[in-house]
Amino acid sequence: MKNVLEINNLHVSFQTYAGEVHAVRGVDLHLEKGETLAIVGESGSGKSVTAQSVMRLIPSPPGKIKQGEILFEEKDLTKVSQRDMFRLRGSEIGMIFQDPMTSLNPTMTVGKQIMEGLKWHQKMNLSDAKKRAVEMLRLVGIPLPEKRVNQYPHQFSGGMRQRAMIAIALACNPKILIADEPTTALDVTIQAQILELMKELQHKTETAIILITHDLGVVAESAERVAVMYGGKVVETGRVEEIFNRSRHPYTWGLMGSMPRLDWQQDVELHPIPGSPPDLFDPPKGCPFADRCPHAMHICHEEMPEETEVSDSHRVSCWLEHPQAPSVSGENNNVKVHIGSK
Repeated sequence: MKNVLEINNLHVSFQTYAGEVHAVRGVDLHLEKGETLAIVGESGSGKSVTAQSVMRLIPSPPGKIKQGEILFEEKDLTKVSQRDMFRLRGSEIGMIFQDPMTSLNPTMTVGKQIMEGLKWHQKMNLSDAKKRAVEMLRLVGIPLPEKRVNQYPHQFSGGMRQRAMIAIALACNPKILIADEPTTALDVTIQAQILELMKELQHKTETAIILITHDLGVVAESAERVAVMYGGKVVETGRVEEIFNRSRHPYTWGLMGSMPRLDWQQDVELHPIPGSPPDLFDPPKGCPFADRCPHAMHICHEEMPEETEVSDSHRVSCWLEHPQAPSVSGENNNVKVHIGSK
């Protein structure tokens, strides 16, 4: 299937009073039409910066896309003009931000905020835009949309505000929807409803979704493919079943081992990942996970491993894939995987 988005060798840095932060360091990703790609990793791994780079929302200064390309329908978004990006945002690429209360304008009704994009991108008149806004609120499951369209964000509950954000993002039928931790501030019941809503809307519109999260339960529920990020790099990518059942990177094992599971018996111990993420003011020259990895070898600290193709859809960057690497297992992290020489 043709890719609707390709990110190649993306590097993003921020200049601060303390020096340069190398937030994203050579990220390669692709997104197919109609699929959901989840980007996972702990805070500071570069997930949101990668997504904001696609939207060209990196504040400059201090941020800068230093290298790489972001191809949307064969158009490099790192090189298009700001005017062209204004046309693309909302109409071709939509985004749901983490906190709807700070993302929605408190001085405007929810209806007007949906209508803004419709009037700007689709040149609708006021009457048609309002009808479409009501339709979108109804589509995302907000009751009494004819009334709610005239209300302000503070009159909505947390779940309804997130639904309103989805309505704004999907109003112009974008080809890509970027959801940056869309369920973080919601309770589990509302979270399940939002995820189900996104899947239903995706099925109707064939919108491709980039889902940014640190919640592996959300990933299992919603995504087809997963990219695991750490220290500004993608360390493993694969289909959901490959990442959950046959992961190959010790960092992915660590994520799995720190997540409780329903099929565990009593007294199963969680295994948190010891240590801290790398200092991105002075990134390591080798594998970014080497200082925290229980299987690290000397070369892990000295040189970044090349990407190994495990299958057509599964790739990993780890020295344990080298033919001369020792045999290791992820079973200590509650992950039954065995790799390396026998």
